[in-house]
Amino acid sequence: MSLEIKVPVLPESVADATVATWHKKPGDMVRRDENLVDIETDKVILEVVAPTDGTIEKIIKDVGSTVTSQELIATFISQEISAVATPEASLETVNTVLSPTVRRAVHENDLDPATIKGTGKDGRITKQDLPSSVTPSSSISGERIEKRVPMTRLRAKIAERLLSAQHNAAILTTFNEINMQPVITLRAKYKEDFEQKYGVRLGFMSFFVTAVVAALKRFPAVNASIDNNDIVYHGYFDIGIAVSSPRGLVVPILRDADKLTMAEIERQIKNFGQLAQDGKLSVEDMTGGTFTVTNGGVFGSLMATPILNPPQSGILGMHKIEERPIVENKEIVIRPMMYVALSYDHRIIDGAESVQFLVTVKELLEEPARLLLSI
Repeated sequence: MSLEIKVPVLPESVADATVATWHKKPGDMVRRDENLVDIETDKVILEVVAPTDGTIEKIIKDVGSTVTSQELIATFISQEISAVATPEASLETVNTVLSPTVRRAVHENDLDPATIKGTGKDGRITKQDLPSSVTPSSSISGERIEKRVPMTRLRAKIAERLLSAQHNAAILTTFNEINMQPVITLRAKYKEDFEQKYGVRLGFMSFFVTAVVAALKRFPAVNASIDNNDIVYHGYFDIGIAVSSPRGLVVPILRDADKLTMAEIERQIKNFGQLAQDGKLSVEDMTGGTFTVTNGGVFGSLMATPILNPPQSGILGMHKIEERPIVENKEIVIRPMMYVALSYDHRIIDGAESVQFLVTVKELLEEPARLLLSI
């Protein structure tokens, strides 16, 4: 029986998509729910799976083709597949546990996944498991190599939004530094009990998100956005968490962060990180947001000026914790310090508000008891 393979229903905010990678060729035997093709949108990669056991009859839309919602991209013949194990079947089994990023690397470099030992969960092959030959650094000594590849839709969209933010907003950045010793001491004291009770590690992000929400309540303009000639004040706190993924920077949203416990914040951030690595974040996960927190410190950044995530009016940049000499009670002491940066849209946020907002975050983190007492 012949079946039609179509593009999944795209969200209303996504007009079209691109055929990124075909993982099967016409005539290949595939099993039900096995991934046939990756469809890339501006925000996520969608996997189109086989509806039943069978073979691909014809590919109608090749790699690089622009497609729309529910558009026909291939025809499929449904048929039973013998249960006898074959090398091809073994390879297909391996392919089912490959993330989109790894699949693309395997396809572009003509690798055999069956020969690669996976170190990820359930034997999954991660980017780190790929042989060094797939990286530019492995090129033959003395050989000057250039490789031109098309920019992914996600990367192109990120570039477009970054330029738009710089052209359309009056971006200004203010800085401060935070003595992280109180948070580090508190975390060290309770991290084992926290993990034992909630099943997730206690990190710094939950402290920062909680402090940011408290500061946003005091300075609502930082949580607002501009819509034409109107200022929209949001009565909710959806905090974007910038996450690095193999395909680029993505910003999933913590909905109603003011109603989340620190354990729920840590659990959601951990889940977002895993989904980002696997390329499985949905459009809904990244839609909306009233403020963003980004942590360049995990990569060693000491200081940076983050760029706004439109239409938001503020973004907080965390950085590397580094021991530095400071003055306390007229004495020079060594403390673990972090520079923090607040980039904001000066069209609706005054300098005084921005500085007071950042000082509030600093005070709440240097005296965590303030978070409990709401002072």
